[in-house]
Amino acid sequence: MNILKFLEPFTNENLMNGKGSRRDSFNLFGHLGKNAALAAVPFGLAGLTSSNAFAADISPTPATPIGALQLALTLEYLEKEFYIMGLASGVIPTAGREEKVFMQISAHETDHVTFLIAGLGGSGSANFVAKPTFDFTVGGTFDPFNATGIGKTAAYAQFLALAQAFEDTGVRAYKGQATNLISTPDLLTAALQIHSVEARHASEVRRLRGLKGWITGNERGAGMPAATQPVYDGEQVTTQAGFNTAALFGASAGSESFDEPLTTAETVTIANLFIV
Repeated sequence: MNILKFLEPFTNENLMNGKGSRRDSFNLFGHLGKNAALAAVPFGLAGLTSSNAFAADISPTPATPIGALQLALTLEYLEKEFYIMGLASGVIPTAGREEKVFMQISAHETDHVTFLIAGLGGSGSANFVAKPTFDFTVGGTFDPFNATGIGKTAAYAQFLALAQAFEDTGVRAYKGQATNLISTPDLLTAALQIHSVEARHASEVRRLRGLKGWITGNERGAGMPAATQPVYDGEQVTTQAGFNTAALFGASAGSESFDEPLTTAETVTIANLFIV
């Protein structure tokens, strides 16, 4: 299957330029699942192997296309399980639009997992990495699913904070893996399309928390636990392609316009907080 043809619905000019409505964007992304089911494509990587598969704690993956996919898959496993547990917990309000938003985000993350497993050659491939065991409480630090314990309002606030941290991590992590995918243009295109979906998730979650849809400097935002600061460190950079955007637009606007990449090691450090 031609991967570029598969991605065609996600390169809609109006969507990528932000001209479509948020509802249109979410509806369009929903078609990913239907296409992914047909796209059992290994991207030509099934014959390759990686000697650094993930264990209980993930280690930095090789700076290769396979390593990039393995890291992305582990992050998508994390997000998929988090949203499934959140929707099942009863902490997400059902009266407004929040539940519908998270149902759609959850469906996207499930599709991403399916898509990336196919990209690694399937669950029987030597490149496949199994889902780790996650602890979203981080040893009892958080309690995002306990509506009857700490209370529904408090639990939902923690759920939203973690959702923001996970989505912001995903956006920066996909950008950080771009250099590892340069040698496989089709795969790079696929990863950047998922990156675009993750960016819209991040913006939506931040707005549900009453924040702007983008990051300013390296500020994690009101109500975010101090433990999430590594997600935002480095975001204050204003120099892009050798040009200091702050000189013309100011430090805030300069940093808000771009997401800085996370290295593999930085991404692994963040993810390992939630892996048993």
